[in-house]
Amino acid sequence: MLAKLTGKNQITLPKALVAPLGAVEYFDVQAEKNRLVLTPVRINAADRVRDRLAGLALSGKDIADAVAWARRPKK
Repeated sequence: MLAKLTGKNQITLPKALVAPLGAVEYFDVQAEKNRLVLTPVRINAADRVRDRLAGLALSGKDIADAVAWARRPKK
């Protein structure tokens, strides 16, 4: 099957090839011996939250303060 590379470096994968993979949104892309190899990657919501939190460089005190704020009595 052919897939065309657009001017924006985008490729539409043939439906017949991706349908058996299920609901895959992301692929790991590797170049091997002049070929591109796509491997389906399933990223769940918890992984995205962990990645976002890791990027914020929060301290233990920041987290404790946030938990205390969330557990405070409502007025």
